[in-house]
Amino acid sequence: MNKKKGILTLVLTAIVLVGFALVAAIGVGRTNTGAAKNIKLGLDLAGGVSITYEAVEENPSSEDMKDTVYKLQKRAEGYSTEAQVYQQGDRRISIEIPGVQNADEVLDELGSPGTLMFVDTTGNTVLEGTDVADAQAGTQTDQQTGASQNVVQLELTKEGAEKFAKATEENVGKQIAIIFDDEVLSSPRVNEKIADGQAVITGMESFEEADELASFIRVGALSLELKEIRSQVVGAQLGTKAISTSLLAGAIGLAVVCIFMIIVYLLPGFVAALALLIYTLMTLLIINAFDITLTLPGIAGVILAIGMAVDANVIIIARIKEELAEDRGVKASVKMGFSKALPAIIDGNVTTLIVALILLFRGSGSVRGFAQTLAIGIILSMFTALVISHLILNALIALGLDKEKFFGRQKERKVIDFAGKKAIFFTISIALIVVGIGTMIFKNVKNGHPLNYSLDFLGGTSTTITLKEDMSLEEIDEQIVPVVEEISNDVNTQIQKVADSKEVIIKTIELDQEQREQLGDALVEKFDVDRSLIQTESISSTVSSEMRSDAVVAVIIGIICMLIYIWFRFTDIRFALSAVLALAHDVLIVIGFYAVLNISVGSTFIACLLTIVGYSINATIVVFDRVRENLRSSKSDLAAVVNKSITQTLTRSIYTSFTTFITVAILYVLGVSSIREFAAPLMAGIVCGAWSSVCIAGPLWLVMRTKFARKNK
Repeated sequence: MNKKKGILTLVLTAIVLVGFALVAAIGVGRTNTGAAKNIKLGLDLAGGVSITYEAVEENPSSEDMKDTVYKLQKRAEGYSTEAQVYQQGDRRISIEIPGVQNADEVLDELGSPGTLMFVDTTGNTVLEGTDVADAQAGTQTDQQTGASQNVVQLELTKEGAEKFAKATEENVGKQIAIIFDDEVLSSPRVNEKIADGQAVITGMESFEEADELASFIRVGALSLELKEIRSQVVGAQLGTKAISTSLLAGAIGLAVVCIFMIIVYLLPGFVAALALLIYTLMTLLIINAFDITLTLPGIAGVILAIGMAVDANVIIIARIKEELAEDRGVKASVKMGFSKALPAIIDGNVTTLIVALILLFRGSGSVRGFAQTLAIGIILSMFTALVISHLILNALIALGLDKEKFFGRQKERKVIDFAGKKAIFFTISIALIVVGIGTMIFKNVKNGHPLNYSLDFLGGTSTTITLKEDMSLEEIDEQIVPVVEEISNDVNTQIQKVADSKEVIIKTIELDQEQREQLGDALVEKFDVDRSLIQTESISSTVSSEMRSDAVVAVIIGIICMLIYIWFRFTDIRFALSAVLALAHDVLIVIGFYAVLNISVGSTFIACLLTIVGYSINATIVVFDRVRENLRSSKSDLAAVVNKSITQTLTRSIYTSFTTFITVAILYVLGVSSIREFAAPLMAGIVCGAWSSVCIAGPLWLVMRTKFARKNK
């Protein structure tokens, strides 16, 4: 790059950076303009609409109630993946949808108790609403004309797929009507037999028409007829303080990381800091563009992606300094540094991206929110590290900043004998895992649960009170919440304030009768609450068994795909097995951390474990990339190869872990109690991920390579 192009590159970078900053600032600071103004926040951060229905039937069965909750959950997810639906008492169902401020927008559709049927031309019902697993509006390109058309994409259940295969085979060239409450919604023509349970309905004039059809199909017939009891706008579950502290923690953490990079890595660190700022601003705008609902688990995805963005830059800079140590000159070292860093960056990010994409398509609820932000972050982090950083660094070099003193030379390190200490490392890890498992067994025997499950998993008690004097969310957080937490022994108490009223909804773990009376007494005595207006009801879990099973299935599929990818890239299944075992090691230790410290297991638990999975596998891949590279020059002494590889990547492991840890630690220090319970396990996972990538993964591969050597080795 010549000097003229270098100046142009820096000017364009400055324009882009300032432009992104202005657009984001305008969007956040004002309500009517700006590209970032429409970022949706979840119920935990911003609140939304709460609607309560009651079954018309006097004594509905538990099966019908559960089925109706599940179907309403699917319908509500059409508005937001972060919608929550749970049973309240014996006959009531509450639905909470974030980002919606007008209950009338959703009331009619959510409560429609109609019957859905797919009927052929002879009047036979070939499918019922319960045979449909999902229906989503979308667009696709017509293969014949090339034009874009609005469609509804159907996904059928296993039983439904079998029914539909037979029906479509018998009705090729004929129409199958979709009927809701005796009204024909659509009559698509069957073009061919559909055997895979995936169907596409065409012919809609607008996306809105396709979306409306999808919403009716998505749920099918509700098992119960419902009537609306109340609808109201509610405030954030975590309170407004959670948003402000999260933003402040993110800003401080980002500033600390940028300063750290500049101090440690000089000019390349400055370039990495610029790329990181661009990455952060682009992430905010992309989240807005894709209409993603941002919740606490979503923030976890962003934090992990920031860590990976830093990691990519650290890998590149370390490679440049190594090339400088070989006296190759600055320009040649930069070129070689980016080239040699590329495999580790791609492999580390792709393995994490595989998990994110599978969670996106197989997960549900907050799991999908986490996957969306993580996938976006991974793609942007690779782009900013490999493209933006490269362009800016070359531009600065072209302007004369091409002296070695601006980069630093990698000092020769004494190789540490990690392989020789593997017995110690394995013993420590096994001991930690045993302590965790032992604690869970003890808790399960004593309490009936291996972990301290919150109301998100077990359900709990909803207490509705009417205050005599109106209080802000901040005042409720500071005055009422501590009283509730002391009586309920639940630091994850959820508070929602009903808009334009003095009504407050308090959600805790299940309270027995004595605790309910204690809470009522305390509220009457300290806040002059009218006892006659206090209402308490049991509520079901918001993390459904389906959501949990979806997450487990998605993770299993993701791990299998990672195994295959790592096996393919490293041409040795022992790399893949070692990486997955190191990953399992981290997950088990963090779950044990939850058990030993009795940390509440709520909806963020799944996101926390998924964050650790992504972080752990990325860190391990970086080490294995060096092992793979060093094997090409030395295959005789495998222990020496492992020791050299871990030592070469040790600085990267420490610095990346530090920058990610400090971001989460600031969130822990500044956050409210529920956010601290979210940040603490993440910090443990970061430390554990660094430990396993440095002390476990490499030695574990060495054991497998020596004990299970190939016959031709």
